[in-house]
Amino acid sequence: MTNPRATTESVLALFAAQGHSFSARNLATAAHRAAKLRRHYHDLRRDRRMMALADAARSRLAQFSAQELANTAWAFATARVEALDLFNAIADAARSRLAEF
Repeated sequence: MTNPRATTESVLALFAAQGHSFSARNLATAAHRAAKLRRHYHDLRRDRRMMALADAARSRLAQFSAQELANTAWAFATARVEALDLFNAIADAARSRLAEF
């Protein structure tokens, strides 16, 4: 995901094809890159792959570093994706690890 020509579409396509093997870091990076590059993409709130990414991230939050939790929260907030379950899970994970922030 370090390709300088990456687009939101290419990030989400990579997640759709290989997301099952993504590490926690890969999941956080994919969300961050998709949100960062969103200005060249249609409304991410309607992209099912973003919700699938949210579900995948939520299921692996215990493996996320504090930075990855923050990046993931930023990404979904910036993309305006309504992933309430993810945000609640991030809040719970962060609350139990406040010293790491």
